[in-house]
Amino acid sequence: MRRRDLLSLIGGAAVAWPLAASAQQKPMPVIGYLAGGSPDLQVPNVAAFRQGLSQTGYVERQNVTIEYRWAEGGYDRLPALAADLVGRKVDLIAAAVGPGPAQAAKNATSTIPIVFTGVGDPIADGLVASLARPGGNVTGFAVLVVELTPKLIELLSELVPRTRVIALLINPSNTAHAGIARDAQEAARTKGLQLAVLKASTETEIDAVFASLVKLQAGGLVIVGDPFFGGRIAQLVALTARDAVPAIYAWREFAAAGGLISYGSSLTDAFRQLGIYAGRMLKGEKPADLPVQQPTKFELVINLKTAKTLGLTVPQSMLQRADEVIE
Repeated sequence: MRRRDLLSLIGGAAVAWPLAASAQQKPMPVIGYLAGGSPDLQVPNVAAFRQGLSQTGYVERQNVTIEYRWAEGGYDRLPALAADLVGRKVDLIAAAVGPGPAQAAKNATSTIPIVFTGVGDPIADGLVASLARPGGNVTGFAVLVVELTPKLIELLSELVPRTRVIALLINPSNTAHAGIARDAQEAARTKGLQLAVLKASTETEIDAVFASLVKLQAGGLVIVGDPFFGGRIAQLVALTARDAVPAIYAWREFAAAGGLISYGSSLTDAFRQLGIYAGRMLKGEKPADLPVQQPTKFELVINLKTAKTLGLTVPQSMLQRADEVIE
């Protein structure tokens, strides 16, 4: 072969090699993010999810794509949104928050990996076979909403010891909340309290709940952890302030926004962990081999400024137990 022909062959191969290599590169993985809430109200949660992803080496728009689907509080829309993600052949579905998105995702696919967060009882909801060995294509992070509700009642009664009537706000669209209401009734009876169970799944119904609190002469309000309520932090805190209702919440974000007191696990950390599990699954780990995790740390946060506004004296024993006091 002549030298000119050899150089031509080598040059052609040099051009062809990067083109062939590029054609064989694995496409960027796609995560389907299925949520029951609204995007404008979930900015901190999504940021925490992205942070968790980055801890496993995935950065949105650099080496992973995220397709967001928001139910905007309409849980009946979740099945169609989940089916849309499956139709787009996403590599993984992150379901946030609560059983609604997780169940919609599981009903839509038995093969695409699913990771959830904020589910109270994933076994009872039929999402996993067990916490240690989930089986199937679903795993994630449970929350102890049912178990924590009696503690919320206990803390509220300690803060307003003279009240005999308190209210419990639940979301009827959340399948876990009926069981929570039953357990809460028992916890209230143990404390010698009368418990009024109030329901809201829309902004209008939240307004109606606060109108009924006055008629009930309720001396306190327990707001159960729920993604819909989590997306209405400003509204709920403003209404409790307007009506001077001592309220306890399941997430720190409420107390930080001006709510009186909160007790529960960190919502931000839950979403960060959701991102970590998602990244691990994109790298090849199977949902069936990743145990469902439960929170191990719970935060008691007291907004002392709000307590003073309500004319409440927080017991010194409670202040000493608090993880954070906002002044």
